[in-house]
Amino acid sequence: MTYRKGRTPHISEKRFAWHKARLDGRQVRYLLHDQPVRFLKGKLRLRQVTRLTRTGHQTPIVTSRWDLRAIVVAHRMFERWRQENFFKYLREEYLIDALADYQVEPDDPRRSVPNPARKAVEREIHTARIHLRKLRQGYGKTAIDYVHGRTRTVDAFESAEKKIRTAIDKTTDRIKKLKVRCESLPTRVPLADARRGQELVKLSTERKHLTNVLKMIAYQVESDLVELVRPHYKRVEDEGRTLIQSALQDAADIEPTDDQLRITLAPLSSTHRSRVLELLCEVLNKTNTLFPGTQLRMRYSVAPSSLEAKSGQVSD
Repeated sequence: MTYRKGRTPHISEKRFAWHKARLDGRQVRYLLHDQPVRFLKGKLRLRQVTRLTRTGHQTPIVTSRWDLRAIVVAHRMFERWRQENFFKYLREEYLIDALADYQVEPDDPRRSVPNPARKAVEREIHTARIHLRKLRQGYGKTAIDYVHGRTRTVDAFESAEKKIRTAIDKTTDRIKKLKVRCESLPTRVPLADARRGQELVKLSTERKHLTNVLKMIAYQVESDLVELVRPHYKRVEDEGRTLIQSALQDAADIEPTDDQLRITLAPLSSTHRSRVLELLCEVLNKTNTLFPGTQLRMRYSVAPSSLEAKSGQVSD
């Protein structure tokens, strides 16, 4: 799935239709046109979903997914920033980039990796281009100084101009040679060629994979809980995850009985948040979930706040 680049045939606005759906917990509405398209002289048949914006701009999306609704294709494409936010959130809140251990294991010598020699040449080209840009700026400054009479003599201008032009020509030639050298190098090489003379090892993956799976499951649980409080919490888009995190990280009392495991959660920082937490407890209690390995039904509740407790004591 990708944006279709380059010029594309204009589609009449009359052929667009409104598509509506509830996706990721919210209403989505796009003006779309769905059609098959062919590439490679008709050999490759793909699907193009085009979105029409209020300004009249048309954004075509090309995909091989014929099983998805047009609105799902558009939503996935225009909401790609959510993927970036997902990994940013997991890095910050779940430390998904953290090392699970420092154990190493043998690496596959045939594994394809970026060619370090090519990367080194690309860095040289980048440095040379920066130098060339500065030389050109200096050349322009020299010409402006001459035009405005800041250069004392014509000979001084010609000498400075010749010196900079020579440096520009040399740098340009160097960039051309570096480009030819870069193009002659493969983009990727086997690991054994990239690390000649070095021990071919990598960080162990088994424990890292396991911890990542657990973290992603925890994230999914958190997401499901956010969806459960969505009908009861107006600021769920901005504060939903913070609310769930506060509830999960706060203190709680656990009391086993003959047939129940009673979990009493601490009240949150405000009355309305505690009320949302109570509604979440009611939803969870309706699932009649058994604590793993037992026949105890889990029953959630929220302890009264200190203010409520005091008022109860006064009334007693």
